[in-house]
Amino acid sequence: MTAAWAVTAAFGAYFCMYAFRKPFAAAAFKDMVYWGVNLKVMLVVAQVLGYATAKFIGIKVIAEMTPARRAVGILLLIGIAHVALLFFAIVPFALKPLLLFANGLSLGMVFGLVLGFLEGRSLTEALSAGLCASFILADGATKAVGSWLLSQGISEFWMPFVAGLLFIIPLLIFVAMLSRIQPPTTHDIEHRSERLPMTAADRSSFLHRYGIGLGLLVLVYLLITVLRSVRSDFAREIWQSFGQPAEPADFWQSEMIVALGVVLVNGLSVFIRSNRYAFFASLAVSGGGMMLVALALVLRSADLIDGFVVMTLLGLGLYLPYVAVHTTVFERLIAMTRDRGNVGFLLYVADAVGYLGYVVVMLVKNFASPKVNFYDFLATASWLVVVVSTICLLFCGIYFERRMRGLHDYSSPK
Repeated sequence: MTAAWAVTAAFGAYFCMYAFRKPFAAAAFKDMVYWGVNLKVMLVVAQVLGYATAKFIGIKVIAEMTPARRAVGILLLIGIAHVALLFFAIVPFALKPLLLFANGLSLGMVFGLVLGFLEGRSLTEALSAGLCASFILADGATKAVGSWLLSQGISEFWMPFVAGLLFIIPLLIFVAMLSRIQPPTTHDIEHRSERLPMTAADRSSFLHRYGIGLGLLVLVYLLITVLRSVRSDFAREIWQSFGQPAEPADFWQSEMIVALGVVLVNGLSVFIRSNRYAFFASLAVSGGGMMLVALALVLRSADLIDGFVVMTLLGLGLYLPYVAVHTTVFERLIAMTRDRGNVGFLLYVADAVGYLGYVVVMLVKNFASPKVNFYDFLATASWLVVVVSTICLLFCGIYFERRMRGLHDYSSPK
């Protein structure tokens, strides 16, 4: 099966999944309050809490998942999420957050199932970069679809379900394509190691062996996940804080630039044959992303760039390390160590911590500083993330450089 087929299938399937997750964020739910919390904040928190719960469950489920069950699992989970959106439209006001929780709980394991078709290959970074492009582009595109449906007179509560209906047939096609992707070749296994299901003992052993370095990576991922999620879920409010109307075009045009830049940079690591060099290069790319975030904040504070450029630079800076983790960091770590493992397990450990942290930050923000606009909140938090993440990446590089001394690099010429 060609790489073009694989990346098209993965991109399309995950892009369609976003139509069952993100369109609701295009709605304002203005002046609606739930238990003293702004309804939109509550809905975002409920969905992300469900998503985070799925990530904790996925640490075991994704690590142990066999290839034959992945396609059916994807369709089953998205189907449950769509039913939750139907009930979201019709249940009483007080129950709506519970339906968004169920929606997030169902969708939280889809990425790991899709990624399982791509990892452990010589072209994994390029394939995974294409997959990651789907959630960058779909984030803006599906919210644009949501905005368009609202402009057509669809209510805020029915709009998420209707948006999902538009993507059912494409979803079925792309998942069918995923199911036909062939497993890694012997050449792939030789250079990237075989990716096998992990038992509880395997997972414990891996975490114990590389705990300090993984802890630093997870902390960076947590911080970036929080900022990326604020920028994503409250894009409408951030655009409006710039004095711009948050038109559908705003959502997808900035994300198109972000996706192209991030996919190009992270995808290029496929040309680095050495697993060790590729791993450390991905840490450097992550540090470069933090520098872009700092640049965006400095230029904005000096009033040298407008809202569109700010959102684009912030997107590039945050998605460079976020996607590097998905495409290269964990992929090359396993290939470099040759330990029994799979990317899905490590990614779900990081995701579980990241999304849980986002829930906590949203609740603290709502109760501690509810009147602070989302850009000011994002800018303040970004400076903290830039400093802490840069330090963590530096020490992470030092830790793994020392741990990998003397270890044979199976991707280097013999």
